[in-house]
Amino acid sequence: MTSTIGPVSVPAPREVPPFDAERAEAAVRELLLAVGEDPDRDGLLDTPARVARAYAEQFAGMHLEPEDVLTTTFELDHEEMILVRDIEVYS
Repeated sequence: MTSTIGPVSVPAPREVPPFDAERAEAAVRELLLAVGEDPDRDGLLDTPARVARAYAEQFAGMHLEPEDVLTTTFELDHEEMILVRDIEVYS
């Protein structure tokens, strides 16, 4: 088996704009209006901010390089996707 792992050139870090929470909140507010909801009613007042925080967390790793966060790597002798099933997730 031949190894495909070798010297890796590290590209210069790309400029990543910070998460724009204000813009995300405005977008959620617009979505609420688009579906006929009143974003100013009691039950929805904090929703745009909550959704924006959720998106900030969910996309926090989007601009990270896998090599910077993965601690284990291994060699494979194929190029197909690896699929792992039946992983239990608790929220």
